[in-house]
Amino acid sequence: MNLTRAEAAQRAETVEVSTYDIALTLDPGADTFRTITQVKFTAVPGSNTFIDAVTSRVHSVVLNGTELDPTVVADDYRIALDGLAAENELVVDADFHFMNTGEGLHKFVDPADGEVYLYSQFEVADARRMFAVFEQPDLKATFSFTVTAPSAWQVVSNSPTPSPESAPSARKSPSMSVWRFAPTPRISCYITALVAGPYEAVHSELTSSDGRTIPLGVFARRSLAEYLDAENVFDVTRRGFEFYERNFGVAYPFEKYDQLFVPEFNAGAMENAGAVTFVENYVFRSKVADATVERRAVTILHELAHMWFGDLVTMKWWNDLWLNESFAEYISTLATSEATEWTTAWTTFAAMEKSWAYSQDQLPSTHPIVADINDLEDVEVNFDGITYAKGASVLKQLVAWVGQRQFFDGVRAYFTRHAWSNTRLADLLAELEATSGRNLDSWSTVWLQEAGITVLRPEIDTGSDGVITDFRIAQETPELPLGGTPSLRPHRLAVGFYDLDGERLVRTDRFELDVNGSSTRVDDAIGRKRPALVLVNDDDLTYAKVRLDPASAQAATEHLGKFTDSLPRTLVWSAAWEMTRDAETRASTYIDLVLANIAAETDSSVVMVLLRQLETAGDLYSAAPETAAATIASGLRELARNAKPGSDAQLQFVKAFARQATTGEQLDTVAALLSGGEILDGLELDTDLQWDLLTSLVAGGRAADAEIDAQLASDNTATGHRAAARARAARPDEASKSDAWQQVVESADLPNAVLSSVVAGFGRAHDPALLEKFREKYFAALRTVWSTRTNEIAQTIVAGLYPSRLVDQTTIDETTDWLDANADAPSGLRRLVAENRDRVGRALRARQFDQA
Repeated sequence: MNLTRAEAAQRAETVEVSTYDIALTLDPGADTFRTITQVKFTAVPGSNTFIDAVTSRVHSVVLNGTELDPTVVADDYRIALDGLAAENELVVDADFHFMNTGEGLHKFVDPADGEVYLYSQFEVADARRMFAVFEQPDLKATFSFTVTAPSAWQVVSNSPTPSPESAPSARKSPSMSVWRFAPTPRISCYITALVAGPYEAVHSELTSSDGRTIPLGVFARRSLAEYLDAENVFDVTRRGFEFYERNFGVAYPFEKYDQLFVPEFNAGAMENAGAVTFVENYVFRSKVADATVERRAVTILHELAHMWFGDLVTMKWWNDLWLNESFAEYISTLATSEATEWTTAWTTFAAMEKSWAYSQDQLPSTHPIVADINDLEDVEVNFDGITYAKGASVLKQLVAWVGQRQFFDGVRAYFTRHAWSNTRLADLLAELEATSGRNLDSWSTVWLQEAGITVLRPEIDTGSDGVITDFRIAQETPELPLGGTPSLRPHRLAVGFYDLDGERLVRTDRFELDVNGSSTRVDDAIGRKRPALVLVNDDDLTYAKVRLDPASAQAATEHLGKFTDSLPRTLVWSAAWEMTRDAETRASTYIDLVLANIAAETDSSVVMVLLRQLETAGDLYSAAPETAAATIASGLRELARNAKPGSDAQLQFVKAFARQATTGEQLDTVAALLSGGEILDGLELDTDLQWDLLTSLVAGGRAADAEIDAQLASDNTATGHRAAARARAARPDEASKSDAWQQVVESADLPNAVLSSVVAGFGRAHDPALLEKFREKYFAALRTVWSTRTNEIAQTIVAGLYPSRLVDQTTIDETTDWLDANADAPSGLRRLVAENRDRVGRALRARQFDQA
């Protein structure tokens, strides 16, 4: 089912698509649905091409009035079109499968009430699972959907929802209606959408910058509707509209804006034009960390930004995916920080996104931001930390270099010139060069078209009086995982001086300069008294790993909690973590640093990241993981007990403690928290926290099926069923792990969300030796999994079941043996396996350093 870049380029030279008219009939009780697709397009006379359609059955294919034999022209995913005319009309009548993988048209049955819900998810190439389509981003067209569905349903697409008409039918139940949607503007097929079912909706409106009234809608399943915070969603959305229209200089390009929270969604959200879908985790039925609420706001603004970056103007081919994702990531963070209550969004970005980018950029799969995408399999595994987070970081660096006003002037010109069309990197650079007056050729080469990350290290000399006599920033180019080194890059950055003022660590000086080459002198710092802490890349303007000089590292260790601003504190946390990952700091030292200072951390997102990194340091990087787990859990328990009642930190510490609890005494505490034997003031024992505590007890052998069944009986919801599946897979015995393995690898029955929960539970084992028997089975199953499962499911299995908990040379050797023996395996599969090997190698080096 692959499509190569060469095939797409050839097809784009052959055809130009005008319109799609798509009629679907949706029976909630069926496994398939029928779609009649009418496509009008021009072509080079006499040429041959194909249209994409992943069908259950093709009833008929009619090209320019001539009926073609489906058994001859159609295979599992393409329909051959030969002898084309200058003007063409194609009609394909076919059945398609409802999916349970979160791809194509996904079908979900709500266990709470038995209602059926549908939604589409097409990026990268799954529109072909719902209708016949020329599936590539540069063949834009208008799309008109006609949908026959149960009359009681809501039906939403890209165009405003019309009033339904009664559908003639012999059936008495359910009664059916027809929705005839108006044509869309010219858009790419992957951002078309269909969402249908008994969704509950809340409606509002706003006035766009060009004076139009834009209807707004927020949707959720009926059984979740009571938890839908529509007013908050509308508030963030309105702020985003105002920010983007003002800075982009182009009014919102579509007629309405619906936001739909849908079940079993694979990603955070999807930027369907005017009909954005979100994962249901953003509907909060229990108390969540402030970091999660902030993440919802950023995601809302990220998807809204896509209405311009990606939907109005779209990349020509997937190698410029970053034009969509990097821009949306950068702009949404800027909008969050300047237009919402989450004013420290750049701190969150530094903690979460930059950490993701740094990790991704050091894997053997590292690639330029403008990636080399040869086919669909390449792009499916390229929605990564480089495409999103590194790209956004580099855009922040570009803005620091050319100026924000000049940057937005270029963006306005870009949208105006290329509206409703497809672009390449050169199109954007041309507009930015015109508005900034800078030649971006060399900048683009080293920042966008070369892989890797550089290291910035301060080199400071002082006299006996403490005055700085020399200050240079050294730029290092570590070897890339597959050989070679990145180029030395130009950096526009700031250096911050921090000193103690009583019990506060405050910035006393800031110097902004251009760093070029292997060594750059910081002239403005020379002759000044050396402060307690020197921070290179203060304000996080550039993208590089940053090291602390010895004196600053000591000051950070002693006074980390005394920073008055969250961003520099986060940059120090980041430097400490990267040094731990690179085996320059012991894991035990990092664990001590976090446990000693996390209580003073004021940013919820930073706390969340630190807790994840703490778990990784103990589980993977510590030379004594069992001892580290016990130390971490004990520390987290005390932090939870001492936290402010009802605080965000209290909730996060309790959840992290439950994940880490391993000793009998620690599990006693978990049991007491669940039963009410220990009460922490302000801690609400809501449903999701109950599941977290119960799963901890299950993983520790202190609870089993009876307790899981009882909890599920009180929480017969989709979330409850996923939590129960995770808990069952976490049972600490070989039979339970084997059962989980069978459900995921040897059966294809589980829907995507439940499968992901089972994978998460499978990897939860206090003793990693419990997973050893599955190491060999993993490698034996890889090619079958990749060839027989959909892309999303295959990636979940390949990444999630890799024996990463078995940090030893055997895992590395067996992975190498598989890669050597499977040189002909699909590139996406080989990439995921090689990435996992690299992570185990990094963990092994960190363990060895921690032990030395």
